[in-house]
Amino acid sequence: MATKGEMFAGLTVALITPFKDGQVDYTALRKLVEWHIGEGTDCLAPCGTTGESPTLDHEEHERVISAVCESARGRIKVMAGTGSNSTREAIRLTKSAKKAGADGALMVGPYYNKPTQEGYYKHFAAVADAVDLPIVLYNIPGRTGSNILPETIARLAKLPPIVAVKEATGSMDQASATAALCDITLLSGDDSLTLPLMSIGGRGVVSVVGNVVPRDMKAMLNAWEAGKLAEAIKWHYKLFSLCRDMLGIATNPIPVKTSMKMLGRDTGELRLPMCAMDTALDAKLRQTLAGYGLL
Repeated sequence: MATKGEMFAGLTVALITPFKDGQVDYTALRKLVEWHIGEGTDCLAPCGTTGESPTLDHEEHERVISAVCESARGRIKVMAGTGSNSTREAIRLTKSAKKAGADGALMVGPYYNKPTQEGYYKHFAAVADAVDLPIVLYNIPGRTGSNILPETIARLAKLPPIVAVKEATGSMDQASATAALCDITLLSGDDSLTLPLMSIGGRGVVSVVGNVVPRDMKAMLNAWEAGKLAEAIKWHYKLFSLCRDMLGIATNPIPVKTSMKMLGRDTGELRLPMCAMDTALDAKLRQTLAGYGLL
């Protein structure tokens, strides 16, 4: 049976925001879009956690999404990060993303203010009512401070604009409960859990590691979809150490930006309070990249 949100099945890359001398580097951003089109990435998600959205000002946030949409020109889908802990702000950002030409909105649960389950429902329902754009919920309690429960996601899935959920709780039990309650499309929010999530009905991933090896992430997804389980498992284990260190040795997006700098694909510049890793972690990441065959 078809599920809602199949337009976002496959590989979505949680795109970094390149900086140079403290400013967004729009030339580099457009080059990244072209690179992902060439690599076969299905969709790009600018202005998410990996895109350092908390440190982008409002004008930058909207301009980054607009630049990605302009560069994409329908050749690759765009799932724009438009979440906020203010419902009014989330509506404004989502309207702006629709105007820019985004195919959908990636909306994180309101952070810091920790709404009740009813508050979560009303927040997302208000955005869905205000903007005619497919919405992908983003549930990441480790960042937001509270969890959108499966029952709440199932209620939200009844609303036509809400088509998928980026599942980043790290809990297969929660993902299973959500899948059992509704037909919303499940997308992995943890690279290393992508294959396990696919085994319970997941249809893809919003990936950090895809900034570095999109072809390999796509190969794992394609193998699974083609019923080639042994090949998919082989890719899972090949990718595992890269996924673990890209997201585990320091807060995202510090390791992925550092990796891209090592590979000559980004300045590696971050915005405070994100800062560079220490020398020991830097060496560990370099070793991981070398072990994978990237250096």
